Amino acid sequence: MIGKLQRVPLREVWKHEALDFSKWLQNNPDVLSDAIGINLSNIERERAAGDFNVDLVGEDESGNPVIIENQLEKSNHDHLGKLLTYLAAIEAKTAIWIVSDPRPEHVKAVAWLNDSSSASFYLIKVEAVKIGESEPAPMLTLIVGPSIESKSVEHTKKELVERHINRKRFWAQLVDELKARNIALHSNILPGFENWLATSAGKRGLALNYLIRMNDAAVCLYIDRNNSEEETAKAYEYFEQHKDEIERVFGEPLFWEPLPGKRASRITARLDVGGLRDEDKWDRLQDVMIDAMSRFERALRPYVDDM
Repeated sequence: MIGKLQRVPLREVWKHEALDFSKWLQNNPDVLSDAIGINLSNIERERAAGDFNVDLVGEDESGNPVIIENQLEKSNHDHLGKLLTYLAAIEAKTAIWIVSDPRPEHVKAVAWLNDSSSASFYLIKVEAVKIGESEPAPMLTLIVGPSIESKSVEHTKKELVERHINRKRFWAQLVDELKARNIALHSNILPGFENWLATSAGKRGLALNYLIRMNDAAVCLYIDRNNSEEETAKAYEYFEQHKDEIERVFGEPLFWEPLPGKRASRITARLDVGGLRDEDKWDRLQDVMIDAMSRFERALRPYVDDM
């Protein structure tokens, strides 16, 4: 027997747009990634953009910010205005607008934006469906997105190459500075093209990472124990039990990211003093990153050694 696909009211699945739908998207970036053909990661909720907060901000494969604006209702001018405001405030090049019912005039507006600007805009329709008595499942449909004709592929490739080269230059400069200061941690790592520079924290499945993105940077403890969600969760919970003491020694609050349903977890210190695009600030940024990593490693060391 073949079941019949039924649509479920969105508010029965996600009662609150910010608390439920945005949180679900944050924890399930693969669903949105499949809809638009871009691998999204590191999705944050309610990120500040001037006097406003963006619903979600993620990163594409190259570490560039991606704006995500949610609307569990028919598209309207207010949300389109927010999308453009956030895009400019965060200096992003990609914006995703998710709605339950895209108006024809907004479909045309997004298509026009793709043809008339250097940014990429995606308009997504969200639905919830089920078959028989099954649990509701999300269905994201791409209504309009950037076409190959409207974007310069060669320009994009050039930007990617330049970004990769700049990352390697940035890491090489950081490693040289670590060696000059006789700091052993990370100083023997060969600089690569990735947006991270990682080394073992001294125990299996624990890595201390420097991170660099276009507009900011971070240091983090990346927890991935034996490719096991259970072991990873147990290790994360162990550190979280000592959260107050770790943050006291570090000197400021940290971002605790258990990433439920994912294999890895993170504890992160975000550094908003510049990013890869700010080459004139690299010296200052690297000073801040090295200092943060020193305090971070010192705060975590007793608990890493006890594992």
